[in-house]
Amino acid sequence: MLKPSPSVKSPIRIGTRGSELALWQARHVATLIEQSAGIPSELTIIKTTGDMILSVPLSQVGGKGLFVKEIEEALLARTIDLAVHSMKDVPAFLPEGLVIGAILAREDPRDAFVSGRYSSLESLPAGARVGTSSLRRMAQLSHFRSDLKFVSLRGNVGTRLRKLDEGQVDAIILAAAGLVRLGFADRIRQFLPTNLSLPAVGQGALGLEFRADDQKIKGILDRISDQETTLCVLAERGVLAALNGGCQLPLAAHGRILPDGRIEIVARVLNPEGTTLLEETITGPATDGIELGQEAGKRLLDRGGKDLLDAVSSH
Repeated sequence: MLKPSPSVKSPIRIGTRGSELALWQARHVATLIEQSAGIPSELTIIKTTGDMILSVPLSQVGGKGLFVKEIEEALLARTIDLAVHSMKDVPAFLPEGLVIGAILAREDPRDAFVSGRYSSLESLPAGARVGTSSLRRMAQLSHFRSDLKFVSLRGNVGTRLRKLDEGQVDAIILAAAGLVRLGFADRIRQFLPTNLSLPAVGQGALGLEFRADDQKIKGILDRISDQETTLCVLAERGVLAALNGGCQLPLAAHGRILPDGRIEIVARVLNPEGTTLLEETITGPATDGIELGQEAGKRLLDRGGKDLLDAVSSH
């Protein structure tokens, strides 16, 4: 007698942007799920607002969630089961019914200096053209090097590297994590120290978003979430929530677990020109990270951070 064939597990439908980096991230998550739970995945590529508007700097587009909104809509419509995001793209507040159910182990969170001719940010001559589309990076680097000229640079990692190689700019600033993941670590000339360029909230970390009522997905993702990264990123997002910010504003926050097990959160708010820089550092129990991040954000608001961010948002 023939034995009945075992039931085939239906694949998890993962929603992702279509850039090379986003696809790498989604495939990485699919591999982790298959290794930990034995369940295959299939990718659904979704074009987001941020992908479609390439002619202007993101800070001028307006709105939050430019790289996640359409993917979240697909989750709510149940056409996908899971979304993979760069956590630095995720706004402070999620649509009702959705949660970030897992945050994976973080890659290097620092910003990276990339140049063909120059070895470091400090070695750039006055007037050098630096390519970046991030107000956070422009503001912080302007604070330390007001003599540099910043050029808005949009597009995926490969496109930005090509523009650098063509001589459109003298250097570019990118997230080190993306360069490492795509095999371009050898292009990094300098990892910018966090006292010079504090990373974006969640930079270097991947977040997995799903429907809050989907217990099956939750059980699968619990196996691959990283506790230390989760504590740090949630603390950083506490800052973001207090400032009601999105990824297009000149604000930065970075959490790290200290040797004694406590968490340290550094948060910054700047004006776009970089002439004003406000910073707060808070340390406390790692389990209180979200509240500590919120407190850091509130202190920045009380010191004038609200006026700085409101001025950017009103442009």
